[in-house]
Amino acid sequence: MSQPYQQQPRFPILLSTMNDLPGYRVVRVYGEVFGLTVRSRNMFSTMGAGFKAMAGGELKGLSKLLSDSRYEALGRLCQEAMAFGANAVLSMRFDCNEIAQTASEIAAYGTAVYVVPDGADPNAQQVAQQQQYQQQPQGQFPQQ
Repeated sequence: MSQPYQQQPRFPILLSTMNDLPGYRVVRVYGEVFGLTVRSRNMFSTMGAGFKAMAGGELKGLSKLLSDSRYEALGRLCQEAMAFGANAVLSMRFDCNEIAQTASEIAAYGTAVYVVPDGADPNAQQVAQQQQYQQQPQGQFPQQ
């Protein structure tokens, strides 16, 4: 029996893997942002995955671990982008690595931007520029 559809979490800003957004105009580019998480697998999960690998099939425990890690990395990406005043992240990508065969690193990264709908108020660019003065000085990272 298949599992019921689980709704994916929503994020407070727009995330897109595209380089632009149809129907929107980028009025401010804040730069690269990222969200990172490193998760270790517990001993029992690793042993269970080893036995399952011999028989074949999906390693559901590890799939859930990686899925949860991706959402955590996306949440941190959103937090960093919002700290700069962005309302969207474009060109969002994931990167995954294994560390010492015991942990997985998941990084989500992209370009933080401020977008407005096409045909929006022509003063929107001024509003985005004013937000620049309310953020932290360049070269400092927001506190988490």
